[in-house]
Amino acid sequence: MGRLSLADLPLKGKKVLIRVDFNVPLDQNGDIIDDTRIEASLPTIKYVIEQGGFPIIMSHLGRPKGKVLPEFSLAPCAKRLSMMLGKPVVMTKDCIGEEVENAVQRLEPGTTLLLENLRFHSGEEKPTEDPTFAEQLAKLGDLYINDAFGTAHRVHSSTTSIVDYFPGRAAAGYLLEKEIKFLGETFSKPRRPFYAIIGGAKVSTKIGVIKSLIGKIDALLIGGAMAFTFLKAQGIEIGDSKYEPDRVDTAKGILDAFQKAGVRIMLPLDHVIVNEVSNEAPISVVDNAQGIPTGYMGVDVGPKTIEAFSKELKNAATIFWNGPLGVYELSKFAKGTKALAEALADVNATKIVGGGDSVAVIRSANLVHKFTHLSTGGGASLEYIELGKLPGIEALEKAGQV
Repeated sequence: MGRLSLADLPLKGKKVLIRVDFNVPLDQNGDIIDDTRIEASLPTIKYVIEQGGFPIIMSHLGRPKGKVLPEFSLAPCAKRLSMMLGKPVVMTKDCIGEEVENAVQRLEPGTTLLLENLRFHSGEEKPTEDPTFAEQLAKLGDLYINDAFGTAHRVHSSTTSIVDYFPGRAAAGYLLEKEIKFLGETFSKPRRPFYAIIGGAKVSTKIGVIKSLIGKIDALLIGGAMAFTFLKAQGIEIGDSKYEPDRVDTAKGILDAFQKAGVRIMLPLDHVIVNEVSNEAPISVVDNAQGIPTGYMGVDVGPKTIEAFSKELKNAATIFWNGPLGVYELSKFAKGTKALAEALADVNATKIVGGGDSVAVIRSANLVHKFTHLSTGGGASLEYIELGKLPGIEALEKAGQV
């Protein structure tokens, strides 16, 4: 027997531990900026309630590194979840201990319990150093559901270790199943031509996934700061642009490998450049023939690149996109990334977006309905594409084989 699904679990009257990803962005006042991840968890939580189960929600927020830091409390998530469910959500001051166990025992039908930030305990991120943390979490529930794709690539107590306590009683939630379906099917049986767009800051964090795309895709479009490492490998002047000197040879090898495999690689043709990364900095546009002069750095793709990328993508039947094309956090340098999102919205293709910054751009432009699937996990989606497996998913499969 393989991985269990929600339908396989006898939920009625059971206390159900659900690992979700409520790692949402907060503003300076502690208010939620984007509640997409909370919304994505609703189908699973609602199903558990409808089936007569008692949801006990677990999540992390930020990187408190084992310390109790009020700015990383899940309290704002409890309020938002209650509003979305239209039902009461009780929150505990901790995620383990006697008080939490008592709160679990007092749960009433229709009520959801949200545990405080798992990462307030070092045992969450370091399960081997504190194996009792997973055990204490497991004591709280009769069944376990993992619906946190965004953390399925982490070997943490709440995603892998805890599953050992639920043989035959652990399942994937609706969101996790959806992510596996879209990412798995897209890369195993894509409609052709298949294009990938990879952006972001560093080549080093995406070498694995880029190499894994050889033989799977028909063309690769590269943008963001990582493009400068590839341009440097081609001998193009990049001025003071961010690049990784120790990865230039790697980039050269990737370019050669793609060429030998007959897969096109498109790099930016021109660049928006500044002498400092600021919205107030005057901008200029240069192409690769001119090169970027010393003292200046590339912060976005130029109009020639936008036009070339947009024209090329019209030929695609399947597209995967991960990472912005520039310093999109500053409005002045977000034009290329926004233009890409708008161009993709008009392409008649299967369009999968690999989480993080790219999804944020699409949401801010109100283009969500134009895309096939927006993944909730950036790093997790890339690792799943590269390796075809994730620790959190493997743990569920092991638990199902009893």
